[in-house]
Amino acid sequence: MKLRLGTRGSELARTQATTIARCLEADGFEVELVIISTSGDQSTAPSFGAIGPQGVFVREIEQALLDGAIDLAVHSYKDLPTESPAELSVAAVPQRVDVADLLIAQPTALGDDHGEWLKLAPGARVGTASARRRVWLEHFRPDLEVTSLRGNVPTRLKRLEEGRYDAIMLAAAGIERLAAGTLPGLSRMVVQRLDPQRFVPAPAQGALALQCRGGHAVVVDALAKLDHPFSRQAVEAERAALALAEGGCDTAFGAHCAGANDAFSLIVMLERRGAIRTARVRAVDSKQLASLAFAELETGDG
Repeated sequence: MKLRLGTRGSELARTQATTIARCLEADGFEVELVIISTSGDQSTAPSFGAIGPQGVFVREIEQALLDGAIDLAVHSYKDLPTESPAELSVAAVPQRVDVADLLIAQPTALGDDHGEWLKLAPGARVGTASARRRVWLEHFRPDLEVTSLRGNVPTRLKRLEEGRYDAIMLAAAGIERLAAGTLPGLSRMVVQRLDPQRFVPAPAQGALALQCRGGHAVVVDALAKLDHPFSRQAVEAERAALALAEGGCDTAFGAHCAGANDAFSLIVMLERRGAIRTARVRAVDSKQLASLAFAELETGDG
């Protein structure tokens, strides 16, 4: 049986889609990649928040699913809005990769104190299009100059190498999936992984969402084999927190769910009325985490 797999056209998106296609091919399917340009890809706005509401990187792909033009889609899960059309289902969340953010800097941009935390010289120019990363950077290092930078991973690395920025922010997952050794210039940079318990990542960062029409039983069953239950539970807890925050691309909000000792933990971090607030909660049932976290924030203990 032939399956049409929809994906964005960036190198990272195609790499992610190809990985899933190979899994399906090993299960006996023939898979055709269908490249779909989204409104987010077409926009030249300087930041993600300026492009439009949440979902700008998936809307056209979801519509292709609804129209029957494709049979399944592979998304970076953090691009999906908290509510998608009822006819569509995330049939699988494969095992998640590193959730952290990376600070990638030119060696000349390091400060005299090469400590373990945001080791940049005062006034260093850092590029990012993410409201969350900008706000976190300004919170932890108000002396830095944070400025807009959009583009795919190779483009952003090229801008760094050209000297337009002293450092840039990228998701560790994207570097891992593209294979760091194939990215020109990366080996000449200083790469610092930022602890996700401190520099809290975007909800669902590092996870993929395999989406299809809920009534397409063959595809649902095929994708179910690729599901990783813990990754799904963690991502669902983070996205439940995002829904409570009513956040989109222009909202500074982070959430990270982890598991230890037969329980789940969740940290949420958000900007509210100009202040950064955090909450840390634990529960045996991951579905309780989001409400517990926001109850803690509302009491003022976060």
